[in-house]
Amino acid sequence: MISRNPIRDEIAIIGVGSTGFSRDAGERSSKSLACEASIAAIQDAGLEKGDIDGIVGPMEPGGAIPHQMASALGISEVTHQSSPMPVALFGLIDAMDAIFSGACDTVLLYYSYQRLPWNSRSAAKDPFRRHFQMGVIPVPEAPDPAAAYTQWASRYIHDYGATREDFGRVALNMRANALRNPLAVMKTPLTMEGYLQARMIRDPLCMLDMDVPVDGADAFVLTTTERAREITRNPVVIHATSLGVVDKNDEDQLPDLSRHGQHVVVDALRAKSDLWIEDCDVFFPYDGFSIITLGWIENFGWCKPGEAGRFMAEHWDEKAGSVLIDGRVPMNPHGGSLSEGATRGSGHLREAVTQLRGDAGKRQVANARTAIIGCGGFFFNSQGAILRRL
Repeated sequence: MISRNPIRDEIAIIGVGSTGFSRDAGERSSKSLACEASIAAIQDAGLEKGDIDGIVGPMEPGGAIPHQMASALGISEVTHQSSPMPVALFGLIDAMDAIFSGACDTVLLYYSYQRLPWNSRSAAKDPFRRHFQMGVIPVPEAPDPAAAYTQWASRYIHDYGATREDFGRVALNMRANALRNPLAVMKTPLTMEGYLQARMIRDPLCMLDMDVPVDGADAFVLTTTERAREITRNPVVIHATSLGVVDKNDEDQLPDLSRHGQHVVVDALRAKSDLWIEDCDVFFPYDGFSIITLGWIENFGWCKPGEAGRFMAEHWDEKAGSVLIDGRVPMNPHGGSLSEGATRGSGHLREAVTQLRGDAGKRQVANARTAIIGCGGFFFNSQGAILRRL
């Protein structure tokens, strides 16, 4: 496993912007949402549009394209642009590498989302949204991707004797945390009874086990740590990152749950980092599906395989209605993909930066200095990052 990490602590996030998330932002394009978040991030960094010379925006159906964003924002010269695959850390790592290599000095990294016909029944009835339909609609019985996660959730139950309540604790944790987040889309309290009675999509996963399609955007500004010290009082540095794929990386080809992309990510992060879970102040496990969250909890080493449900129960804070590991470390305090909205992990990244800057308001973790993110699922998009406050 590669332990070399010359980029360690060399890149900082100095600006954050978000539109907040809703089920319907009206007849606004993805580009419009991206521009709003981007302007907020540039202003938050204390910069002008002319300071931006790199633009990174992950590919999304109907999404904004970097060269279009340069035009829309009036950024006159760009020396790096790219559109990595969706899920947040692909874009983050591309932006980091561009700065570190000298391709550019300051990157605008944006993510924009719309409810579209492929992930929302109501969107399929909207002529404005039908215009942005994806070219290929998954066949209902194809293991790509929702059906696959239900199959692996069933396998998890079979292998470890887990229950639906174990998945339910993930949903309850995210909903309780979202109630404290003004950007979140889901604002109705959730009980275990309500979770168990939710509409079943494909056994054993119900509607509340799957992320919520939303309209909205997040944006970030990155530069070198050296420059960040001159620009802002509270830069957040990126200590280590990793992506992870194994050979059997299609949904229907993974042999079992003992070795997949998450394991590669964790092993690489551990080899590259001076910090680990004992140093963690805020933990961000991805929750596109609840079964993914259980995997991140176990694979980072908080507990043994099959014990994530019990671990959450043992670290449950009754007053908050959510997980508080060892009485101090929250899990997705923004509400995650299940309740803030399906941001492909940009919400996890944004909340990590917000917490480390001390700007999280009522949900602020006292003296937060280190955040660990496990992003993506089991297959082709497993990702991880460790962020720290200078």
